[in-house]
Amino acid sequence: MRKESGESYTSIVAKTTSNNVTGATPVTAETDELREVPKWNLQRDLKCRALLRESLYENLKWIRQLAAKDKTVRFTTLWHHICTPDRLAETFFALRKDGAVGVDGVDWASYDTHLEEHLRDLSSRLRRGAYRAKPVRRVSIPKSDGRKRALGITTLEDKLVQRVVSEVLSVIYETDFHDFSYGFRANRGPHDALDQVTVAIEQEKVSWVLEVDIRAFFDTINHACLMQFVEHRIGDTPVIRHLKKWLSAGVLEEGVVQIAEAGTPQGGSVSPLLANIYLHYALDNWAACWQLNKARGYMKIIRYADDVLVCFQHRADAARFLREVRERLARFHLELHPEKTRLLEFGRFAAGNRQEHGDPKPETFDFLGFTHICGTTRAGRYCVLRKSQRKKVQNKLQDLKQTLYRRMNESVPVIGKWLRQVLRGHYQYYGVPRNIHALNSFRHRVVNLWKKTLGRRSQKGSITWERMSRLAQNWLPMPTIMHPYPNQRVTV
Repeated sequence: MRKESGESYTSIVAKTTSNNVTGATPVTAETDELREVPKWNLQRDLKCRALLRESLYENLKWIRQLAAKDKTVRFTTLWHHICTPDRLAETFFALRKDGAVGVDGVDWASYDTHLEEHLRDLSSRLRRGAYRAKPVRRVSIPKSDGRKRALGITTLEDKLVQRVVSEVLSVIYETDFHDFSYGFRANRGPHDALDQVTVAIEQEKVSWVLEVDIRAFFDTINHACLMQFVEHRIGDTPVIRHLKKWLSAGVLEEGVVQIAEAGTPQGGSVSPLLANIYLHYALDNWAACWQLNKARGYMKIIRYADDVLVCFQHRADAARFLREVRERLARFHLELHPEKTRLLEFGRFAAGNRQEHGDPKPETFDFLGFTHICGTTRAGRYCVLRKSQRKKVQNKLQDLKQTLYRRMNESVPVIGKWLRQVLRGHYQYYGVPRNIHALNSFRHRVVNLWKKTLGRRSQKGSITWERMSRLAQNWLPMPTIMHPYPNQRVTV
């Protein structure tokens, strides 16, 4: 690691034995990669595995401390934390066993058959620079607007190495990212961002909300700009080289490999981190300075991946920010969606102001699967009502309908257990205060879909509601509010 001035932190830079020999020729980082792979045995009990995890965590602890202490440090010796068999093994066991296979057709179970041999070979190739990134297998799924969303499926080894790199780099960048960034970060989720939006609107002088939508963000990330951003903090040549390999690996679709000139590898473990790094330098740093130096009234920024919401007190601030953020993003080859980016009047005073001017009640906006509505409590106090987004619910019900049709001949207990998991997952995400009616409606429609599917299995006619009620009572749980009120969990 070196400062911008070129000074070394000799007390923390990883060294080999030859580096400590008096009069010996210094060994470069590239030479260190050619060291012999150490003797390694994967046959460990659970206690040893726990000690190993603790040891690997301690190895990164000093990196986190230095990154937080000095924001100008460039880390130049990270690769030895990535290519060790122990760290690869720990990450391998954390991968999903039922994950889709990439272009090489290797799945988790087959790789685990000779795991020690495979990881030793992978570690050796990483150290020697012989590792080659493989193309990403692309599949397309339909979207709600009739278009198709492209998803990428990486190979098992690419997924494994990308995840290790992402874990090591996240230790550094988690100290740099702003507090208003929530997407793809440890101990942060969509409900944290949703709570921040609700508390800001209910408790602060928010009168205007700006929805910022970046058109095709993950497909338009400029590779040259991205690598410049990464090199602000990372100076390790092998790390930079492998990031470029994944960006230029290409996409395999219908038997043809296409090299992408922009965008991140969809489906890869490193893609979310690279996206956050890109927006951190292209948007977050600039927006934080804009809030500090140019905003005349209250301003609140909430970003979850490429979904950005900005709350303002004054319309003039919102209009100026929108104009300047469009110019800012254009410098980094990003474009705002003209239809989905909009400024609307919303907040505690919006209804009264619009009523005075003869305008209808305030518009609603969608954020992270919820429709936000200006409402009031039973006591007459202003509140933000969060309702399940209609389009999301309809798409989910349509998927359930098609899946039930395909699994029509399976037994009732099998389908009942599956639908129970579906409902619990739905409640876990959408079970926020004041959304109980939407949850009840979703369960009722699931019951109807199941009833129609069971009725189609026989020529005797549809199933009776009496029997359907018993099945629903046995298998389909009732809606539950899973999250507390936002002001009970966060403060502005």
